[in-house]
Amino acid sequence: MKTKKILNIGGRVGISFLLMKQIAELFLVMIMGFVLVKIHLLKAEESKSLSIVALYLVTPCVIINAFQVKYTEGIRNGLILSFVAAVLIHIALLILVKALEKIFRLDAIEKVSIIYSNAGNLIIPIVISVLGKEWVIYSSAFIVVQLVLFWTHGKMVLCDEQKIDLKKILSNINMIAIFFGILLFVTRFQMPDIITQTLDSVSVMIGPICMIVAGMLIGNMSFKQIFAYKRIYIVTFLKMIVCPIIILLLLKYCGMMNLLSDGKVILLISLLATIAPSASSVTQMAQIYDKNGEYASVINAVTTIVCIITMPIMVWLYQV
Repeated sequence: MKTKKILNIGGRVGISFLLMKQIAELFLVMIMGFVLVKIHLLKAEESKSLSIVALYLVTPCVIINAFQVKYTEGIRNGLILSFVAAVLIHIALLILVKALEKIFRLDAIEKVSIIYSNAGNLIIPIVISVLGKEWVIYSSAFIVVQLVLFWTHGKMVLCDEQKIDLKKILSNINMIAIFFGILLFVTRFQMPDIITQTLDSVSVMIGPICMIVAGMLIGNMSFKQIFAYKRIYIVTFLKMIVCPIIILLLLKYCGMMNLLSDGKVILLISLLATIAPSASSVTQMAQIYDKNGEYASVINAVTTIVCIITMPIMVWLYQV
């Protein structure tokens, strides 16, 4: 079994290397977006159209596609475990950020950037590369929980809304995709090949398109401007070191990994989703609603650079 090989002592170096390689590739795509703006082929503000495509077209395809797997009792139990883990992780992050907010006086962009990770467009390609396509289904549980919270709690915090607009949430294309995907999985309905192949073709764009947007948004800034945000160091430290270590300890010692034979691998996927950089969806939402998308993109860019080192270390600590 590939997973057994990855999780043994000899495989620890392998998974760390694969992680670094995959993250580095996505970072290079972000550099491409940066260059397009720097050489004046595109303007930074033109990335808004790509943000809309990423949020309202590509992400729904990723969600639906993840649920197009054969229904088995093992997969069902694994999904339940990954869903419970995702809920516990997000509860822990919400409580943690609430405490950190008072200590570090975090603003809306910072709070949302610390809580929500690049689980969708970074973890899916990583899981496919490191574990195999058959394991992507377990990352969908984390994505579902995060999407629900992102379009409720995240949007309220970012846009300074006082109440949840249930109608808008339920009518959101991403939420519709979640419900549709779950329905397909539970009813064991497999869509025609031409549909699944089309979803596949669109889904593979998720990583590149989001990283291009991030690169374009910082394309009209100099490196001096990027690091002029003094609080970026605090936010990066909290997002990439403090929160990951706490979640790592929670997953490693809560005993959940012993509930299933593949429990350690499933929780590894949950950990990967948690310790990923700040969500590029925060950048896209901030841009769409005019809420300092530039600062959000800087956080996304810096945490993406840092995660090349921090993610492999966290995974190694999990496997020890």
